[in-house]
Amino acid sequence: MKFAEKLGMKYNNTINEHLSFDDVSLLPRSSDFEPSEADISVWITPEHLLSIPFISSPMDRVTESEMCIALAREGCLGVLHRNCPMQVEVDMAKKVKREEISGIIRDPITVTPDTSISTVIRIMREKNISGLPVLDKSDNLVGIITSRDVIAANPDSPVSEEMTPSEKLVTALEKDILENGKLNTEKVKKLLHLHRIEKLLVLNELKKLTGLITLKDIKRLEDSPHVSRDTEGRLMVAASISPFDHERAIRLDLVGVDILVIDIAHGMNVNAIKSVEKISKDVKAWIMYGNIATDEAAHEVITSDIDKLASLRVGLGGGSICQTTQVTGVGVTTLSATALVAGAVLEHDAKISIVADGGIRDSGDIAKAIGVGASAVMCGYLFSGTDEAPSEKVYIRGVPMKRYRGMASPSAIRERYAIDRYTRGTKKVAEGIEGVVSYRGSVRTLVRDLAAALKAAYGYVGAKNTKEMWEKARYAKRTMVGVREGLPHDVIPETQFQDIYEPF
Repeated sequence: MKFAEKLGMKYNNTINEHLSFDDVSLLPRSSDFEPSEADISVWITPEHLLSIPFISSPMDRVTESEMCIALAREGCLGVLHRNCPMQVEVDMAKKVKREEISGIIRDPITVTPDTSISTVIRIMREKNISGLPVLDKSDNLVGIITSRDVIAANPDSPVSEEMTPSEKLVTALEKDILENGKLNTEKVKKLLHLHRIEKLLVLNELKKLTGLITLKDIKRLEDSPHVSRDTEGRLMVAASISPFDHERAIRLDLVGVDILVIDIAHGMNVNAIKSVEKISKDVKAWIMYGNIATDEAAHEVITSDIDKLASLRVGLGGGSICQTTQVTGVGVTTLSATALVAGAVLEHDAKISIVADGGIRDSGDIAKAIGVGASAVMCGYLFSGTDEAPSEKVYIRGVPMKRYRGMASPSAIRERYAIDRYTRGTKKVAEGIEGVVSYRGSVRTLVRDLAAALKAAYGYVGAKNTKEMWEKARYAKRTMVGVREGLPHDVIPETQFQDIYEPF
């Protein structure tokens, strides 16, 4: 109960007092370092480090492969949604895993010498790439075709007539540019500069193509040094599954998914726990179990026979598009649920991370959640408005917005019921809504802004890292007047009259 006591939560035999993010504020404490020096990284599993503790929610208008790739490159983690046929989710996971290995694009899209130029142009447009290696029937590298080669080419002519042949290509042996599994970017940059090229083909000792490096990827590596990678150097990715979908779990595990996220609203379900126990025996991936919301549920899951249980997903009813509490009367505020579960994990001395899920609206909520025991936060609302979210952008009175919906909303339930047999016979009542959220631009900008704000919070609390945040965070309860005082007030924002405002 240690973390719950931090919040001053009161208990008796009848009513348990739950507090939300707005009910409390963190107290400032002595600090002997600058906020930029704070270390906000966490181990989400014993094998996987997140430099920034943000995870996207497995929702069909939030997380697909593009979101996972963008978040992994920023040191975060994306969780693929399961509101799609099994093969679609498997293909999304494959796309993330083959995107790059330490800067090397593995399994690049290739063509043959007899491929038509029109096909090359179509592939380049669809995949947004500008160069395709050319392989013969024995998978030997015979050339490369680039966007410059096809500008004035006859669309019906074969690639062999326009490509740059292999004897004129600049290549590199993989063993010469990798050091301890990491790409030596300086060596690669020198090669690219020396030969005035933007793409470098990577070969193994048998002179077979193993990958492709582009100047754009090198720049991205240097600009994003804290990439979330697995033990083989590939981008990290998590994927959600029903606790009863054994086949989907196996298929996702085979393509290298790092974490299987059990996706069930009521994780304290004995049948679900037993099913996940069986699944965990047949996969190599780590398990994130949830959702749960009480110390009782945490005890039950921790003492279960789930292998490689690495994380608990915590929250019930707190999401911006969730109406579970309104519909059923059941719910636990995310802040309190996190504190309760963290207390249980502490009692068991379990090496399990906690992910606070739901109700996270801004960086202040993230700091408060971590202070009561969370290792990371899972966000749907915050990421749903970004470019990488797979949802439609709409304009309302000229203001850009993006569509967003809960996975228990009527339309999401209908889609899942049509494609996922594991939803048959389950509850049909809608516990989510559909709407729009403000457009927020790129994930990269959002994540970096939130991370800077979280480091500032660590600075105020005097916590150099997350372990110290758990130890040092102290809270004060606030009244509604206090909540209003903590927001900008008594000033008319310039945006309301900027059309007529003329500075002196």
